[in-house]
Amino acid sequence: MSVVCLESLTFGLGHLVRAADTLGERLLLLTRDPSYYAYELERLPAGALDVVETDTFDTERVAGLLHGTAGLRGLISSTDTWTLVGAELTVRLGLPGLDPAVLRLARDKSAVRNRLYEAGLTRGRAVESGGSLAELRESLLKEAGLPAVIKDTAGTGSQNVWLARDEPELDAALAQAAGRSFMGRLFAEPYFGGPVYSAETLSWQGRTRLLGVSSRLMSPEPRFREEITAFPVRFPEEQHISLERWLGDVLAAIGYTDRFAHVEFVLTATGPEVVEVNPRIGGALVGEGMCRALGYNVYEAVIEAALGRRPRLMDADLPGGPAVAFVLSYPDAPGTLTGVSGLERLAALPGAPAWYPVKRMGDPVEHLSDSRGYAGIVYAEAETAELATHRAVAAANAVRVHTEPFAASGPKAPRG
Repeated sequence: MSVVCLESLTFGLGHLVRAADTLGERLLLLTRDPSYYAYELERLPAGALDVVETDTFDTERVAGLLHGTAGLRGLISSTDTWTLVGAELTVRLGLPGLDPAVLRLARDKSAVRNRLYEAGLTRGRAVESGGSLAELRESLLKEAGLPAVIKDTAGTGSQNVWLARDEPELDAALAQAAGRSFMGRLFAEPYFGGPVYSAETLSWQGRTRLLGVSSRLMSPEPRFREEITAFPVRFPEEQHISLERWLGDVLAAIGYTDRFAHVEFVLTATGPEVVEVNPRIGGALVGEGMCRALGYNVYEAVIEAALGRRPRLMDADLPGGPAVAFVLSYPDAPGTLTGVSGLERLAALPGAPAWYPVKRMGDPVEHLSDSRGYAGIVYAEAETAELATHRAVAAANAVRVHTEPFAASGPKAPRG
């Protein structure tokens, strides 16, 4: 019995392997670069899973491998980059999965915004122009006004996102966008002010369970760099119930009836507003934090959903555990990653802080304005998300990420 993982998020592979073992399945990881998962693979027993290196962007090649996989019962595609490839493959092989049209919608931030507007679940529509950036500018000022956010319909990790609070910022954003390539299309939407959160949900047959809410502390405006996350944020019971109901309505509006979702939202002065809907479990250490804070390996639900079975997590009485927080560690300047100092100090600090590396020595760090720039993550835990945040920040303050300036010829391509 085999479950195939088409690439994976940076962390969580160990939990996924243990979940597969619990459910009597064998996990097979298809990846372009096994070294990307070195942290997880080095901590697993030899032979804990099967790893096949292949070009995962080559859909035909992957389809051929899957056709030759004995006892294939499910496919997991938990990253933004491979979401739609995974959806196509589940249909081709007759495996359990969501309608690819639903996943295409979820990966189109502009279409999601408009669908939610039509359902009365957001105050603002998306603004697009099939023509030039000048036409987008004109449409934005006419239809929505400022402040506004300009971004990629299929972007990820806060890449290619600009805040325009006035016309000079709008012109500067469009000038920068003119030189960029996008995974989707460029569009604009209203900017909603307030604290940012991520709802971690699990749905099955149209019913949604709110497993918890993660805080999302961001860099100062106008950037949207993710910096600190904590889980679970405690809301008053009435507000928690209201959020769960609202999230169910949001997911129902786009037809997302099953599996995990990571829904970013702003809690404005007049209520919650969706930022984006990610049809997957949360990235970075969100999955790790959920497992610890809930006292449950949530990746069992990932496997069960891939098998087409109602996840037991939908109804489980969760034992709970420590609240968790983590800080994304960025260098002070772009360049080649040369080291991380201060890690030896973590053992003496409260909260059982730990370092989770993301980049390898020698990797280039070019972009510090979004999540492509962090080299690792400092994790800590405590009795509440607030206290865990304090501990994680204190631990992160002891750690420094070091880079050397790029040579005159420019950055080298990352390994793999």
